Amino acid sequence: MVRSPPLVMISAGEASGDQHAAALFRELQKLMPGVEGIGMGGSAMREAGIELCFDSSGIGVIGLAEIARHYGEIRGALKLMQKTACERKPDLLICVDYKEFNFRLAKAAKACGVKVLFYVSPQVWAWRPGRVKSYGRIIDHMAVIFPFELPFYEAYGVPATYVGHPLAGKVKPSMSRSEALKKYGLTDSSANAQNNGGSRPVIGLLPGSRANEIKRLMPVILESARRLSLEFPAARFLLFQAASVEDAAISAKLAGVAGLDLQVIRGQDYDALQCCDTVITVSGTATLEIALLGIPMVIVYRLAPLSYWLGRLLVKVPFIGLPNILAGKGIVREFIQHEATPANIAGEIARILQDSIYSESQRQALLTIRDKLGDRNGSAVLARLAADMLATS
Repeated sequence: MVRSPPLVMISAGEASGDQHAAALFRELQKLMPGVEGIGMGGSAMREAGIELCFDSSGIGVIGLAEIARHYGEIRGALKLMQKTACERKPDLLICVDYKEFNFRLAKAAKACGVKVLFYVSPQVWAWRPGRVKSYGRIIDHMAVIFPFELPFYEAYGVPATYVGHPLAGKVKPSMSRSEALKKYGLTDSSANAQNNGGSRPVIGLLPGSRANEIKRLMPVILESARRLSLEFPAARFLLFQAASVEDAAISAKLAGVAGLDLQVIRGQDYDALQCCDTVITVSGTATLEIALLGIPMVIVYRLAPLSYWLGRLLVKVPFIGLPNILAGKGIVREFIQHEATPANIAGEIARILQDSIYSESQRQALLTIRDKLGDRNGSAVLARLAADMLATS
């Protein structure tokens, strides 16, 4: 019997998951006024009205070596969440991505009689496909965000629903590009850099939302920008700082590249992002946001050597960037590990800015991804699924 009001526990370990969980909870509040939320997440979940048992902003890391360095904190968070789930017995546990942590949390919660909904399916189609059966034993329902994921779960009899990607239909600027250029003081920049001789191109820099990404990749991205500024002296740079990244972490890295015409944009800002003629981004959810806006990009990715080596053994797909995975082909250049050098990155960005045929073909290919994902409100569909599960508890 569901208590009144119902209690939902949500677990999100990374910045993107924090945003998705907050959007889900707001939609659930519309369907079930008074619903209460507890869980693990960041500022977005807190602002949505969820009581945080643990702030996950410090444990959103990728790579086995990186996780090992934060093992104590992650283990402590897991024990706390497992204990909370079994003591407070929420009417529904919603696990958002962060697969290894949430797998263990879901297993413990299920053993305590808590119903489990897993959101943002683990990429079983990319690695360890046999683990589908393991998830089937510890969850009640899987909510997938890509339509091609359904067969992987249906083949093993795991209840699954395609809810749509949480970004579909949401990645939309609030103003026109000309208005945004004016807002950010870029009105004398090119409306389309390559069609205007590349006179004042706007180049976006997205160094990531995790501490280890900032440490490992931001210096590479900034050096790429410095090189580009020599080739394109009038270039403007917009550096997008994720909400989970401290100001001090950014300012420390910027101190070494004085002289760049660079503006820091804080938070998720599609108005500013649409101003960019091209973007340098780390791999992750941001690549999909950029793709949905149709902006040519370069994807960079670098892990600790051990993490990368182990990943190569396990991953079964040829790409790491979501745009390429969804397209089924390499429409965006990926510079991974030792290939993620300033020379390679700057060279590809220069080609995008100077070769209009090349950049336009990439732009059109990216826009097909928007058609693949559609415009359904994934958060609203998921909230309805969660409400239905609560109603049948």
